[in-house]
Amino acid sequence: EYIIMMRRSLQRGVRYCSSAATEEVLVQSSSTTKLVTINRPKALNALNLSTVRELTKLYTNWLKSGEDFMIVIRGSGGKAFCAGGDIVSIATDEEGSLKRDFFLEEYKLNYAIKTFPNPHIAILDGITMGGGVGLSVHGSHRVVTENTLFAMPETGIGLFPDVGGSIFLPRMPHAGLGMYLALTGHRLKGADCLHATIGTHYVKSANIQALQNELLATVPSKADEVLKEFSESLDELPAFSLQDSLDRISRTFTLGSLNDIMEDLRRTDDEWSEKTLKILSRMSPTSLRITHEQLTRGARQTPEENFAMEANMVYGSMNYSGDFKEGVRALLLDKDKSPKWNPATLQEATPEIISRFFETRPDKPWVPTKLTASL
Repeated sequence: EYIIMMRRSLQRGVRYCSSAATEEVLVQSSSTTKLVTINRPKALNALNLSTVRELTKLYTNWLKSGEDFMIVIRGSGGKAFCAGGDIVSIATDEEGSLKRDFFLEEYKLNYAIKTFPNPHIAILDGITMGGGVGLSVHGSHRVVTENTLFAMPETGIGLFPDVGGSIFLPRMPHAGLGMYLALTGHRLKGADCLHATIGTHYVKSANIQALQNELLATVPSKADEVLKEFSESLDELPAFSLQDSLDRISRTFTLGSLNDIMEDLRRTDDEWSEKTLKILSRMSPTSLRITHEQLTRGARQTPEENFAMEANMVYGSMNYSGDFKEGVRALLLDKDKSPKWNPATLQEATPEIISRFFETRPDKPWVPTKLTASL
Protein backbone atom coordinates (compact mmCIF):
# COMPACT_ATOMS: atom_id res chain seq x y z
CA GLU A 1 0.00 0.00 0.00
CA TYR A 2 2.89 2.34 0.75
CA ILE A 3 4.33 1.86 -2.76
CA ILE A 4 0.91 2.40 -4.35
CA MET A 5 0.46 5.56 -2.32
CA MET A 6 3.89 6.85 -3.35
CA ARG A 7 3.10 6.25 -7.02
CA ARG A 8 -0.21 8.09 -6.75
CA SER A 9 1.50 10.91 -4.88
CA LEU A 10 4.06 11.37 -7.64
CA GLN A 11 1.38 11.20 -10.32
CA ARG A 12 -0.59 13.97 -8.58
CA GLY A 13 2.40 16.11 -7.70
CA VAL A 14 2.02 15.32 -4.01
CA ARG A 15 5.25 15.21 -1.97
CA TYR A 16 5.36 12.54 0.70
CA CYS A 17 7.34 13.61 3.76
CA SER A 18 8.83 11.65 6.63
CA SER A 19 6.85 11.26 9.82
CA ALA A 20 7.30 13.50 12.84
CA ALA A 21 6.26 12.47 16.31
CA THR A 22 5.85 13.48 19.90
CA GLU A 23 4.97 10.95 22.54
CA GLU A 24 1.22 11.59 22.65
CA VAL A 25 0.56 13.10 19.22
CA LEU A 26 2.00 11.45 16.12
CA VAL A 27 2.11 13.19 12.75
CA GLN A 28 2.56 11.77 9.28
CA SER A 29 2.65 14.36 6.53
CA SER A 30 2.47 14.69 2.81
CA SER A 31 2.60 18.08 1.10
CA THR A 32 -1.21 18.10 1.09
CA THR A 33 -2.32 16.17 4.18
CA LYS A 34 -1.45 16.05 7.87
CA LEU A 35 -2.36 12.67 9.36
CA VAL A 36 -2.59 13.19 13.13
CA THR A 37 -2.78 10.28 15.58
CA ILE A 38 -3.75 10.75 19.21
CA ASN A 39 -1.40 8.26 20.85
CA ARG A 40 -2.69 7.45 24.33
CA PRO A 41 -4.14 3.98 23.71
CA LYS A 42 -3.97 2.81 27.34
CA ALA A 43 -6.24 5.73 28.23
CA LEU A 44 -8.44 5.14 25.16
CA ASN A 45 -6.83 8.30 23.76
CA ALA A 46 -8.43 10.50 26.41
CA LEU A 47 -7.26 14.10 26.16
CA ASN A 48 -4.96 15.63 28.73
CA LEU A 49 -3.73 19.21 28.79
CA SER A 50 -0.44 18.46 27.02
CA THR A 51 -2.31 16.76 24.16
CA VAL A 52 -4.67 19.71 23.77
CA ARG A 53 -1.72 22.11 23.71
CA GLU A 54 0.22 20.01 21.20
CA LEU A 55 -2.75 19.81 18.82
CA THR A 56 -3.35 23.56 19.08
CA LYS A 57 0.33 24.27 18.38
CA LEU A 58 0.40 21.94 15.38
CA TYR A 59 -2.76 23.38 13.84
CA THR A 60 -1.47 26.93 14.32
CA ASN A 61 1.95 26.23 12.82
CA TRP A 62 0.46 24.49 9.80
CA LEU A 63 -1.74 27.46 9.07
CA LYS A 64 1.26 29.77 9.38
CA SER A 65 3.02 27.77 6.67
CA GLY A 66 0.61 29.04 4.04
CA GLU A 67 0.31 25.57 2.49
CA ASP A 68 -2.89 24.23 0.98
CA PHE A 69 -3.49 21.25 3.27
CA MET A 70 -6.11 19.19 5.07
CA ILE A 71 -6.04 17.44 8.43
CA VAL A 72 -6.99 13.81 9.01
CA ILE A 73 -7.17 12.92 12.71
CA ARG A 74 -7.51 9.46 14.24
CA GLY A 75 -6.84 7.54 17.47
CA SER A 76 -4.32 4.76 18.10
CA GLY A 77 -4.82 1.31 19.58
CA GLY A 78 -7.81 0.10 17.60
CA LYS A 79 -10.43 0.69 20.30
CA ALA A 80 -11.10 4.41 20.44
CA PHE A 81 -10.86 7.63 18.52
CA CYS A 82 -10.94 9.54 21.81
CA ALA A 83 -12.96 8.49 24.84
CA GLY A 84 -13.12 11.97 26.36
CA GLY A 85 -10.99 14.08 28.64
CA ASP A 86 -8.68 12.84 31.37
CA ILE A 87 -11.35 13.55 33.96
CA VAL A 88 -9.67 11.63 36.80
CA SER A 89 -6.70 14.00 36.74
CA ILE A 90 -9.01 16.99 36.54
CA ALA A 91 -11.34 15.86 39.33
CA THR A 92 -8.43 15.11 41.68
CA ASP A 93 -6.62 18.40 40.96
CA GLU A 94 -6.62 20.02 44.38
CA GLU A 95 -4.53 23.04 43.36
CA GLY A 96 -7.10 24.04 40.73
CA SER A 97 -5.01 25.24 37.80
CA LEU A 98 -5.71 22.09 35.74
CA LYS A 99 -9.45 22.52 36.22
CA ARG A 100 -9.14 26.06 34.91
CA ASP A 101 -6.65 25.61 32.10
CA PHE A 102 -7.80 22.30 30.64
CA PHE A 103 -11.34 23.31 29.83
CA LEU A 104 -10.50 26.82 28.59
CA GLU A 105 -7.79 25.49 26.28
CA GLU A 106 -9.91 22.54 25.17
CA TYR A 107 -12.75 24.88 24.18
CA LYS A 108 -10.24 27.08 22.32
CA LEU A 109 -9.22 24.02 20.29
CA ASN A 110 -12.86 23.02 19.71
CA TYR A 111 -13.68 26.51 18.46
CA ALA A 112 -10.58 26.51 16.26
CA ILE A 113 -11.82 23.29 14.62
CA LYS A 114 -15.30 24.81 14.24
CA THR A 115 -13.83 27.79 12.40
CA PHE A 116 -10.96 25.95 10.68
CA PRO A 117 -10.68 27.09 7.05
CA ASN A 118 -9.37 23.78 5.67
CA PRO A 119 -10.89 20.27 5.43
CA HIS A 120 -10.77 18.57 8.82
CA ILE A 121 -11.50 14.84 8.60
CA ALA A 122 -11.93 12.83 11.81
CA ILE A 123 -11.83 9.03 11.64
CA LEU A 124 -14.19 7.84 14.39
CA ASP A 125 -13.37 4.13 14.21
CA GLY A 126 -14.15 3.28 17.84
CA ILE A 127 -15.22 4.98 21.08
CA THR A 128 -15.95 8.68 20.61
CA MET A 129 -17.23 10.43 23.71
CA GLY A 130 -17.01 13.82 25.39
CA GLY A 131 -13.72 15.44 24.41
CA GLY A 132 -13.45 13.14 21.39
CA VAL A 133 -16.74 14.53 20.13
CA GLY A 134 -15.36 18.06 20.54
CA LEU A 135 -12.32 17.12 18.43
CA SER A 136 -14.47 15.82 15.60
CA VAL A 137 -18.05 17.01 15.37
CA HIS A 138 -17.15 20.65 14.68
CA GLY A 139 -14.92 19.75 11.72
CA SER A 140 -15.97 19.57 8.10
CA HIS A 141 -15.96 15.75 7.79
CA ARG A 142 -16.55 12.92 10.30
CA VAL A 143 -16.08 9.35 9.14
CA VAL A 144 -17.93 6.72 11.19
CA THR A 145 -17.66 2.93 10.96
CA GLU A 146 -19.42 -0.10 12.38
CA ASN A 147 -17.10 0.29 15.40
CA THR A 148 -18.10 3.85 16.24
CA LEU A 149 -19.62 4.28 19.70
CA PHE A 150 -20.83 7.82 20.41
CA ALA A 151 -22.12 9.26 23.66
CA MET A 152 -22.21 12.43 25.70
CA PRO A 153 -22.44 10.81 29.16
CA GLU A 154 -21.63 13.86 31.29
CA THR A 155 -24.85 14.06 33.34
CA GLY A 156 -23.80 10.73 34.88
CA ILE A 157 -20.57 12.24 36.25
CA GLY A 158 -21.96 15.54 37.52
CA LEU A 159 -20.97 17.59 34.48
CA PHE A 160 -22.82 18.64 31.29
CA PRO A 161 -22.32 17.96 27.55
CA ASP A 162 -19.64 20.56 26.96
CA VAL A 163 -17.06 20.84 24.11
CA GLY A 164 -19.71 22.66 22.10
CA GLY A 165 -22.62 20.35 22.91
CA SER A 166 -24.81 23.44 22.99
CA ILE A 167 -24.01 23.89 19.29
CA PHE A 168 -24.66 20.50 17.71
CA LEU A 169 -27.11 18.80 20.07
CA PRO A 170 -30.01 21.28 19.66
CA ARG A 171 -29.49 21.22 15.89
CA MET A 172 -29.84 17.51 15.24
CA PRO A 173 -32.30 16.64 12.46
CA HIS A 174 -34.91 15.02 14.72
CA ALA A 175 -36.72 17.29 17.18
CA GLY A 176 -35.80 16.53 20.78
CA LEU A 177 -33.11 14.00 19.89
CA GLY A 178 -30.21 16.16 21.08
CA MET A 179 -31.93 16.87 24.38
CA TYR A 180 -32.65 13.16 24.84
CA LEU A 181 -29.04 12.20 24.15
CA ALA A 182 -27.72 14.96 26.41
CA LEU A 183 -29.91 14.16 29.42
CA THR A 184 -29.78 10.36 29.24
CA GLY A 185 -26.26 9.83 27.84
CA HIS A 186 -27.77 7.32 25.40
CA ARG A 187 -25.17 5.65 23.17
CA LEU A 188 -25.29 5.56 19.40
CA LYS A 189 -23.45 2.89 17.45
CA GLY A 190 -22.24 2.61 13.88
CA ALA A 191 -24.77 3.76 11.30
CA ASP A 192 -26.82 5.46 14.03
CA CYS A 193 -24.14 8.16 14.09
CA LEU A 194 -24.80 8.93 10.44
CA HIS A 195 -28.57 9.05 10.98
CA ALA A 196 -28.04 11.52 13.83
CA THR A 197 -25.54 13.60 11.77
CA ILE A 198 -22.66 12.96 14.17
CA GLY A 199 -20.97 11.48 11.10
CA THR A 200 -20.92 12.81 7.57
CA HIS A 201 -19.66 9.58 5.94
CA TYR A 202 -19.85 5.86 6.74
CA VAL A 203 -16.88 3.70 5.76
CA LYS A 204 -16.35 0.05 6.64
CA SER A 205 -13.59 -0.34 9.21
CA ALA A 206 -11.67 -2.72 6.93
CA ASN A 207 -11.36 0.11 4.41
CA ILE A 208 -10.15 2.82 6.78
CA GLN A 209 -6.43 2.24 6.21
CA ALA A 210 -6.88 2.44 2.44
CA LEU A 211 -8.93 5.62 2.88
CA GLN A 212 -6.20 7.20 5.00
CA ASN A 213 -3.56 6.27 2.44
CA GLU A 214 -5.64 7.75 -0.36
CA LEU A 215 -6.19 10.99 1.58
CA LEU A 216 -2.44 11.30 2.16
CA ALA A 217 -2.01 11.16 -1.61
CA THR A 218 -4.84 13.58 -2.39
CA VAL A 219 -5.06 17.35 -2.66
CA PRO A 220 -7.63 18.97 -0.33
CA SER A 221 -9.95 19.96 -3.18
CA LYS A 222 -10.42 16.27 -3.99
CA ALA A 223 -11.18 15.14 -0.42
CA ASP A 224 -14.94 14.96 -0.99
CA GLU A 225 -14.46 12.76 -4.05
CA VAL A 226 -12.23 10.35 -2.14
CA LEU A 227 -14.62 10.14 0.79
CA LYS A 228 -17.56 9.51 -1.52
CA GLU A 229 -15.62 6.73 -3.25
CA PHE A 230 -15.09 4.88 0.03
CA SER A 231 -18.46 5.61 1.67
CA GLU A 232 -21.62 3.53 1.97
CA SER A 233 -24.86 5.34 1.16
CA LEU A 234 -27.43 5.79 3.88
CA ASP A 235 -29.98 3.53 2.17
CA GLU A 236 -27.42 0.68 2.27
CA LEU A 237 -27.09 0.91 6.05
CA PRO A 238 -29.27 -0.37 8.91
CA ALA A 239 -32.22 1.80 9.91
CA PHE A 240 -31.81 4.18 12.84
CA SER A 241 -32.10 2.14 16.04
CA LEU A 242 -34.17 4.94 17.60
CA GLN A 243 -36.49 5.22 14.61
CA ASP A 244 -39.51 3.76 16.42
CA SER A 245 -38.92 6.10 19.39
CA LEU A 246 -38.42 9.36 17.50
CA ASP A 247 -42.03 10.51 17.75
CA ARG A 248 -42.00 9.75 21.47
CA ILE A 249 -38.68 11.55 21.93
CA SER A 250 -40.01 14.53 20.01
CA ARG A 251 -43.19 14.71 22.07
CA THR A 252 -41.40 14.57 25.41
CA PHE A 253 -37.97 16.08 24.97
CA THR A 254 -39.14 19.23 23.21
CA LEU A 255 -41.22 20.26 26.23
CA GLY A 256 -40.29 23.62 27.68
CA SER A 257 -38.88 22.59 31.04
CA LEU A 258 -37.21 19.64 32.68
CA ASN A 259 -40.16 19.42 35.08
CA ASP A 260 -42.52 19.03 32.11
CA ILE A 261 -40.32 16.29 30.63
CA MET A 262 -40.27 14.36 33.90
CA GLU A 263 -44.02 14.78 34.38
CA ASP A 264 -44.76 13.56 30.85
CA LEU A 265 -42.63 10.46 31.44
CA ARG A 266 -44.37 9.73 34.77
CA ARG A 267 -47.82 10.25 33.29
CA THR A 268 -47.25 7.87 30.37
CA ASP A 269 -47.54 4.24 31.44
CA ASP A 270 -45.32 2.38 29.01
CA GLU A 271 -42.01 0.53 29.04
CA TRP A 272 -40.06 3.25 27.24
CA SER A 273 -41.11 5.95 29.71
CA GLU A 274 -40.34 3.73 32.68
CA LYS A 275 -36.89 2.90 31.32
CA THR A 276 -36.11 6.54 30.55
CA LEU A 277 -37.19 7.67 34.01
CA LYS A 278 -34.95 5.03 35.57
CA ILE A 279 -31.98 6.29 33.55
CA LEU A 280 -32.62 9.92 34.48
CA SER A 281 -32.99 9.04 38.16
CA ARG A 282 -29.33 7.98 38.23
CA MET A 283 -28.04 11.28 36.89
CA SER A 284 -26.93 14.31 38.87
CA PRO A 285 -30.02 16.50 39.42
CA THR A 286 -27.89 19.61 39.05
CA SER A 287 -26.41 18.31 35.81
CA LEU A 288 -29.86 17.53 34.41
CA ARG A 289 -31.08 21.03 35.15
CA ILE A 290 -28.06 22.91 33.80
CA THR A 291 -27.97 20.68 30.70
CA HIS A 292 -31.59 21.39 29.87
CA GLU A 293 -30.95 25.11 30.27
CA GLN A 294 -27.71 24.86 28.26
CA LEU A 295 -29.37 23.29 25.22
CA THR A 296 -32.40 25.59 25.44
CA ARG A 297 -30.16 28.64 25.34
CA GLY A 298 -27.70 27.07 22.92
CA ALA A 299 -30.32 26.64 20.20
CA ARG A 300 -30.51 30.44 19.91
CA GLN A 301 -26.82 31.27 20.27
CA THR A 302 -23.85 31.75 17.97
CA PRO A 303 -20.86 29.38 18.37
CA GLU A 304 -18.98 32.17 20.16
CA GLU A 305 -21.84 32.54 22.64
CA ASN A 306 -22.11 28.75 23.01
CA PHE A 307 -18.50 28.31 24.09
CA ALA A 308 -18.56 31.37 26.34
CA MET A 309 -21.63 29.98 28.10
CA GLU A 310 -20.01 26.56 28.52
CA ALA A 311 -16.85 28.17 29.93
CA ASN A 312 -19.04 29.83 32.55
CA MET A 313 -20.85 26.58 33.23
CA VAL A 314 -17.69 24.55 33.69
CA TYR A 315 -16.39 27.11 36.17
CA GLY A 316 -19.59 26.56 38.12
CA SER A 317 -19.22 22.78 37.88
CA MET A 318 -15.70 22.98 39.32
CA ASN A 319 -16.40 25.59 41.99
CA TYR A 320 -20.09 25.71 42.93
CA SER A 321 -20.84 21.98 43.00
CA GLY A 322 -19.16 18.83 44.26
CA ASP A 323 -21.05 16.57 41.87
CA PHE A 324 -18.28 16.31 39.27
CA LYS A 325 -15.73 15.14 41.81
CA GLU A 326 -18.29 12.76 43.33
CA GLY A 327 -19.34 11.39 39.94
CA VAL A 328 -15.75 10.63 38.96
CA ARG A 329 -15.16 9.00 42.34
CA ALA A 330 -18.19 6.74 42.01
CA LEU A 331 -17.65 5.78 38.37
CA LEU A 332 -13.89 5.68 37.91
CA LEU A 333 -12.07 5.74 41.27
CA ASP A 334 -13.97 3.70 43.86
CA LYS A 335 -16.19 2.28 41.11
CA ASP A 336 -19.13 1.70 43.45
CA LYS A 337 -21.45 3.38 40.92
CA SER A 338 -23.38 4.95 43.79
CA PRO A 339 -22.75 8.68 43.65
CA LYS A 340 -24.16 10.84 46.44
CA TRP A 341 -25.39 13.85 44.54
CA ASN A 342 -25.83 17.18 46.33
CA PRO A 343 -28.51 18.40 45.93
CA ALA A 344 -29.98 14.91 45.82
CA THR A 345 -33.25 15.69 44.03
CA LEU A 346 -34.48 17.84 41.19
CA GLN A 347 -36.71 19.71 43.62
CA GLU A 348 -33.68 20.71 45.69
CA ALA A 349 -31.77 21.88 42.59
CA THR A 350 -33.51 25.25 42.72
CA PRO A 351 -33.43 28.04 40.11
CA GLU A 352 -31.19 30.03 42.46
CA ILE A 353 -28.61 27.23 42.45
CA ILE A 354 -28.80 26.69 38.69
CA SER A 355 -28.55 30.37 37.74
CA ARG A 356 -25.06 30.63 39.23
CA PHE A 357 -23.71 28.27 36.55
CA PHE A 358 -24.63 30.80 33.87
CA GLU A 359 -23.03 33.82 35.50
CA THR A 360 -19.85 35.18 33.93
CA ARG A 361 -16.89 33.38 35.48
CA PRO A 362 -14.94 35.71 37.76
CA ASP A 363 -11.44 34.47 36.97
CA LYS A 364 -10.72 34.28 33.25
CA PRO A 365 -13.44 34.72 30.62
CA TRP A 366 -13.35 32.56 27.51
CA VAL A 367 -12.35 34.54 24.41
CA PRO A 368 -13.05 33.15 20.93
CA THR A 369 -9.78 32.69 19.05
CA LYS A 370 -9.63 31.53 15.46
CA LEU A 371 -6.40 29.87 14.39
CA THR A 372 -5.04 31.91 11.53
CA ALA A 373 -1.73 32.35 9.77
CA SER A 374 -1.22 35.62 11.63
CA LEU A 375 -1.20 34.04 15.09
